[in-house]
Amino acid sequence: MAAPVTAQPQGQVQWMSAPQAPPNCPPGLEYLALVDQLLVHQKTELLEAFIGYETNNKYEIKNSLGQRVYFAAEDTNCCSRNICGPSRAFEIKILDNNNREVVRLTRPLRCSTCWCPCCLQRVEVQAPPGETIGYVKQAWSVCTPKFYIQNAAGEDILRIDGPCFTCSMCGDVEFDISSKNGDTQVGRISKQWTGLVKEVFTDADNFGVVFPMDLDVKAKATTLAATFLIDFMFFEKKQNKEGDAPTMMG
Repeated sequence: MAAPVTAQPQGQVQWMSAPQAPPNCPPGLEYLALVDQLLVHQKTELLEAFIGYETNNKYEIKNSLGQRVYFAAEDTNCCSRNICGPSRAFEIKILDNNNREVVRLTRPLRCSTCWCPCCLQRVEVQAPPGETIGYVKQAWSVCTPKFYIQNAAGEDILRIDGPCFTCSMCGDVEFDISSKNGDTQVGRISKQWTGLVKEVFTDADNFGVVFPMDLDVKAKATTLAATFLIDFMFFEKKQNKEGDAPTMMG
């Protein structure tokens, strides 16, 4: 396993000021209490762009004003990244503006084909690290991607439904967030079009996440985790090709 990622890029970065923490809020998640939208920008890696060598993914997470809320970094070894590709197990550490790890996401290595409904994808969300607050669980579905946001007890809170085709030319790809039974849409995860050159030669993706302002901060953090899983499953490239096939996904 690679050495733990604990440092983030330095420079002229405008950070969001930490608000007062609401009751029963895990440390570090108070930033999520005052936002209903997050922008996730994956950092472009030159090694990937020029020679196709897969490096640890890194992301800036910003609010709607462009202020950085968190910095996220994947922590995996080079063998799993370059052999298993987008299907690899991962651990993503989310750091606040004090360089403190406030959220940890863990995805085990599992088969990602719809023909194995017993091996669907699942991400555990811990905040702080060591204390589980929720899960992102892939649901079996033949035609379209489907996921559930769950609490620490494994109970469904929200549902995410994606399109039949997740590859789009010159347009965004949207995953709708709705109530757990799918009756009421409450938000959206959008993979944003980044331009032809960037789309073709890199896997540095941008996402927008919208959810209700009054949603519990633990559910917001778990919804953010779903964004990373969606990125790996559908938009992470392997050998200059898109990741897993968008159709017939469980």
